[in-house]
Amino acid sequence: MAGLATSLGAGAATNSLAQMPDIDTLFLFGSNPTEAHPIVSLYLKKALRKGAKLIVGDPRKTWMAKRADVWLNLKPGSNIAIMNGLAHVILKNGWENRDFIEKRTESFEAFKRQVEKYDLKTVERLTGVKADDIVEAARLYSHADKAMIVYGLGVTEHQTGTENSMSIANLALLCGHIGRPSTGIMALRGQNNVQGASDLGPLPATLPGYQSVSDPAVRAKFEKAWKVPIDPVPGLKSVEMLDRACHGKFKGIFILGEDPAHTDPNVHEVRKALSSLEFLVVQDIFHTETTKYADVILPGASFAEKDGTFTNGERRVQRVRKAIEPIAGMAEWEVICKLANRMGYPMTYEHPSDIMDEIASLTPQYGGISYERLETESLQWPCPTKDHPGTKTMYTDLFSRPGGLAKFMVLDHKGPGEAADREYPYTLITGRIREHYNNGSMTRRAKGIMKLVSEEMIEISPADAEKLNIEDGDYVKVSSRRGKVNVRAKVTRRSQKGNVFMTFHYADALVNLLTSEHKDPITGTPEYKACAVKIEK
Repeated sequence: MAGLATSLGAGAATNSLAQMPDIDTLFLFGSNPTEAHPIVSLYLKKALRKGAKLIVGDPRKTWMAKRADVWLNLKPGSNIAIMNGLAHVILKNGWENRDFIEKRTESFEAFKRQVEKYDLKTVERLTGVKADDIVEAARLYSHADKAMIVYGLGVTEHQTGTENSMSIANLALLCGHIGRPSTGIMALRGQNNVQGASDLGPLPATLPGYQSVSDPAVRAKFEKAWKVPIDPVPGLKSVEMLDRACHGKFKGIFILGEDPAHTDPNVHEVRKALSSLEFLVVQDIFHTETTKYADVILPGASFAEKDGTFTNGERRVQRVRKAIEPIAGMAEWEVICKLANRMGYPMTYEHPSDIMDEIASLTPQYGGISYERLETESLQWPCPTKDHPGTKTMYTDLFSRPGGLAKFMVLDHKGPGEAADREYPYTLITGRIREHYNNGSMTRRAKGIMKLVSEEMIEISPADAEKLNIEDGDYVKVSSRRGKVNVRAKVTRRSQKGNVFMTFHYADALVNLLTSEHKDPITGTPEYKACAVKIEK
């Protein structure tokens, strides 16, 4: 979000899923949608069946990479280098959209000077991708009429995640592939309501609608509505809260539907932080690794037990209707209201629709959205007024930055926070498989799923397996500078030599005991996609 907001004005997908089947060229970068976003992959497969060209940027040979016209098999952490290299080729050959650049962007000359440094020889050395593949990918993307970049956590879960997103925006702007149907940028979110949650205020520097707490006019609007003063100083990100807790400077946390003792990196430090708190409340539908540290556990309500909305990755706001009454007696919004009332702040909502009406009154992009409208249609924000149809394609005329122009960002390759070395010679990439979801607290309770995929495995290339005298199915010990786990080996050509892959779904083989402390300095997003490990039979 931070990267796209800086470059374009809003931290969200620019286009709609329904436009995907008409793509001419798909650039899939740092995403494995057939497993991590299977519904999105159905839209993408329609485009491929209709003849769309496919470029895949990924260290692993995923289902999509096997079918790509060009597979950019880059080293983990070299995203900016590959994007600057593509831009270098496009500019060198005059394939850029000069008219779009002149009319709709700023800071192009500084960007052009920067990417001149990223010649093919340099980029091949930094990324490991063959020069011919870089040229062909640049040609396919720049020459397409309708090209879309679809990216996922393989872009954002690096210490340069925000800048990686900016580099994607740079490429789209360079070729003018934005502001029209079946073009633009689709950032695939990690879970089903990440976009909706982010839209409505949990980011420490913004109020709902990404309105800055440092803006006096914004604060005045919310202070009038909420009848409380609002601190102009941004608060802390979740990772910063935990860091301070370790040092005794953060005392209490209320965790709702999150499992940091399983899903956050460098779990030893997270558990130390949770143990250091004076008071921890966890609200969830099942016990998790995090509930073990709670002073109070409150029962949550599942999607089937509550009314509300989800906002998905294409900015689409959709109604959720409860199938049964909450088993615990209350949905989370009711619990929060009761807590607020007992702590001296009256919350008097009667129904989630009251909350949506307040959202519409304070958040411009949700201004025209109500439960009355959502009964018969779903709406994509921005939807500023009650007669507005919603926005399928953003930036058709102006970008939502000051002055209406998008901005080219000057970016440099930095690499991962922790690189493989003689002691820890393999780079561990973490991610998902189709059968399990997130921390597995729900899917590991499903007997059918556990029959299919019952335990964690580490994917390792045939060359590395031979070197280590490991056969498919052998148990191995995987160690990093922070911890170790024992798992079964899966020898596969999906992993390139020097890279290995694990998921984070299993509590009994907790991959985040291995992952590093490195984070994106802008957003605090952990670097899940690269850490150094060693493997022993």
